[in-house]
Amino acid sequence: MDLVYGTPYWPSTYKTHIDYPSLNDDISCDCLIIGGGMGGALTSRLLAQRGLDTVVIDKRKIAHGSSSANTGLLQYTNDKSLTSCINTFGEAKGVRFYQLCRDAMKQLTEIAGSLKTDPWFIPRNSFCFASSEEDVAMLEEEYQTLQKYGFDAELWNTDQIKHYFPFEKPAALYTKGDAEVNPFRFVQSLFESAAQHGALIYEQTEMIHCDYDDEGVWCHTSHGKIRAKQVVYAAGYETQEIKKDKGAYLKATYAITTKPLPDLSRWHEQAMIWETARPYLYMRTTPDNRIIVGGLDEEIPAQDQRELRARNQGDVLLEEVQSYFPSDALEVDYAWGAVFGNTHDGLPLIGTHPDYPHSYFVEGYGGNGTVYSMIAASLIADAIIGTPNEDMKLFSLTRTSKPSPM
Repeated sequence: MDLVYGTPYWPSTYKTHIDYPSLNDDISCDCLIIGGGMGGALTSRLLAQRGLDTVVIDKRKIAHGSSSANTGLLQYTNDKSLTSCINTFGEAKGVRFYQLCRDAMKQLTEIAGSLKTDPWFIPRNSFCFASSEEDVAMLEEEYQTLQKYGFDAELWNTDQIKHYFPFEKPAALYTKGDAEVNPFRFVQSLFESAAQHGALIYEQTEMIHCDYDDEGVWCHTSHGKIRAKQVVYAAGYETQEIKKDKGAYLKATYAITTKPLPDLSRWHEQAMIWETARPYLYMRTTPDNRIIVGGLDEEIPAQDQRELRARNQGDVLLEEVQSYFPSDALEVDYAWGAVFGNTHDGLPLIGTHPDYPHSYFVEGYGGNGTVYSMIAASLIADAIIGTPNEDMKLFSLTRTSKPSPM
């Protein structure tokens, strides 16, 4: 599957000094992780830290799948509001989901601060504005819900927005406790840390198929076999090609990075900006004063149209951000498209599946993929060392989407 097309920005920011080998032998381990992106990186670090004999394989170079296209907005708030989560799953499950996201943000902050390679992890606030007057009531209700359950949020009116930003909107939620990150550097640094704790990492090593027996899993690659007691499928959107039941739907999304700007002082606290419309536009800044803009989700274009579509959608995104910051002379420096996935009920898929013994799945689909991957890594690491956690049931791969009783 072609996960990324066009030219993403992040690989230009870091040239790793580490070359991971390809697997050319038969080996064994406690836990095999299939996937060298964010989910695999976080899981491998936790498992290696806990002393498990861990192996990671990826058919590409490390971090060159979706991680190179990830725009790096980390938030406890979600594409699916807390109010909607409560309406869909019931009060206890809806609130618990948001609490887990908030806890994951704290974990990510701690991990980022412990890494040797700077992942450009910067605490940020988030600014979610009403795209139209019709959405104001929804934001007001969400503000009340967040306040009720102890989440830090402010409701801004038009005058407050005009005071802090060079554009007008009817209302906005201002939330705290989020962050921005360079996902490419973060994944590279996480794997460097995992390797220092004993994990073996093989890139350009493709999983051909897996066989299961009573004792574990045999993973067959192009030039070797891996015997593992447990396997973690962290192949991102390509997991949809592994599992029989998909559980998710895939679309295309687009992003650009502008050339550096001399001044971003009119961007209040360089907060991460997004909106209530669906599909939504979102914006953030970078440490070198660029703006990253993403959105325009649509059906995945034909193979021969993807590069052109990434450039054309990049021009649209530039016009959009220029309308919010009209006095800035903005130019596109990088433009790309990528495969993006979501589930039908808005929650990620994490855990076991009855058709795949000795296996766990990390499917952090949705707008908060890195946060979901942190949740998944923690839950799966606990399960593998024998500390089951009831929270994993919330993300069951075999769940239904029927609303829970209030």
